[in-house]
Amino acid sequence: MTKEDKKLLIKDICARLPYGVKGLHRGEVHELFTIDGREINSACIQVDDYDAWFPVETFKPYLRLMSNMTHDEDVEYRDIMESGHYILPSQEYASIIDWLNEHHFDYRDLIYRGLALEAPEGMYTTE
Repeated sequence: MTKEDKKLLIKDICARLPYGVKGLHRGEVHELFTIDGREINSACIQVDDYDAWFPVETFKPYLRLMSNMTHDEDVEYRDIMESGHYILPSQEYASIIDWLNEHHFDYRDLIYRGLALEAPEGMYTTE
């Protein structure tokens, strides 16, 4: 994993922490508990509530493809996008990113880059 890839992965999973992101760690599905990313080269994660830290590159988050958006999610997403009238102030932009993170969408193409895995259908329930 390159330094740039690691930096992108850390940035992405930090934003997803409040939403209970799951991932593959040592061949098993775990929920990300916390991350310590003060230094890119030594960033560590904690999964579930284990009392141990692991290198961040041992965790591949499960994310949803944008193309797998349900009809209801698509309607909600379009409503959020249109609320900014195509000129999104920073607060509107943050709302969109938060919504995408909450719904576990891969808007950074991490799956394509090999940094994340496609979430199995039903892994994340939407409300």
